[in-house]
Amino acid sequence: MIVMAICMAGLCALVLGWTTIRVRAKREVLEKSVEPEELLELLNANQVRLYDVRQPLDFLAYPETIPGALRIPPKDIAEETASFSRDQESVIYCTGGDHQTSRMVLRKARALNFTQVKILRGGLAAWKDRGYPVEAYTRPFQLDTVA
Repeated sequence: MIVMAICMAGLCALVLGWTTIRVRAKREVLEKSVEPEELLELLNANQVRLYDVRQPLDFLAYPETIPGALRIPPKDIAEETASFSRDQESVIYCTGGDHQTSRMVLRKARALNFTQVKILRGGLAAWKDRGYPVEAYTRPFQLDTVA
C-alpha cells in the first residue's frame, strides 16, 4: 500500500512538472511574439530585422520567404550571427503555429546575448493566411544529414 502511494505521488509530481514546463513554453511564446500585422508595420518602417529559421525539410516543402528575410538554418545560428548587433530589434519565424523551431532558436539567441528577439506568432503560415507577400527562395541550401 505504501509503495503504491509513493508511485502515485511520483506520477503526480511528474505530470505536474511536465504541465508546468508546457505552460512556461506557451507563456514565453506569447510574451516574446508579434502578430503578422505588427511585423508588417515594423518591416514597412524599417524597424526590424527578419530571419527565416525554418528547418531544411520545412524549407524544402515551402521554398518561399517573407520579403527581406535572411535565411539562417537553425543549426548555424551561432556562426551566422557572430557579427550581428546583439540589441537589434529582430523577429524570427518558422513554418507554422507550433513554434518548436522558433522557441529553440529563441533560446539559442538568448544564450548568445541577443536581447531584442521575438517570434512571429503563427509563423509563415499565419503571414500567408493574412495575404501578405512572400517571394520564392531560389538560392541553394543544404539538407542536414547525419554523419
